[in-house]
Amino acid sequence: MDPIELNDPQAIEELLGKISLRGLGFQTDCLLADVYDAGLTYPDFLKAHGTDPDARYGEQSPAWATYHIRQGKKVFMVYGGNGGARRTHTTDTP
Repeated sequence: MDPIELNDPQAIEELLGKISLRGLGFQTDCLLADVYDAGLTYPDFLKAHGTDPDARYGEQSPAWATYHIRQGKKVFMVYGGNGGARRTHTTDTP
């Protein structure tokens, strides 16, 4: 899939609600639920790129491999996949 960058919280939530991840490492049926669990209740920035055959966007596969989601100074990242183990990382930026 083509890289995407969004700054509209409603569009970000809509997109994340359609992302499911399978394969090695981190898996989810709905990436939006994991973003909420990480403490981002109103994400205001999303950047996704790469291709992962174990990722789905609705009925479309493959979807993006790497996700960078931000709300203020809090950042949630999903990376890996595409044959390797997928991981997540949550951090607060200074």
